[in-house]
Amino acid sequence: QVQVVESGGGLVQAGGSLRLSCAASVTMFMFRSMGWYRQAPGKQREMVAGISGTGTTDYADSVKGRFTISRDNARNMVYLQMNTLRPDDTAVYYCNTKPPTDWGQGTQVTVSS
Repeated sequence: QVQVVESGGGLVQAGGSLRLSCAASVTMFMFRSMGWYRQAPGKQREMVAGISGTGTTDYADSVKGRFTISRDNARNMVYLQMNTLRPDDTAVYYCNTKPPTDWGQGTQVTVSS
């Protein structure tokens, strides 16, 4: 069973930064790969960043060099640092296992031009 609570979203101007946080209740969290996903209006949900239990990361091409995923296994937390935000980053952002299972509420990120 997976329960997550995402936070940290908001409204930011283009070029700005946000840091998303995810409190995860996941069995054997330290061994599970986790990911951040997003869904923009009218588009399919996509994975933007993933991190293995040992810290190996991967990113969607659209966010490489701008977003950084990290985790704190002692606190069952996953983070997404988002820099140089663009209007096309506007979406609801979700934290989940990788591959995903149960979805949380997500957190809205809106980037104005």
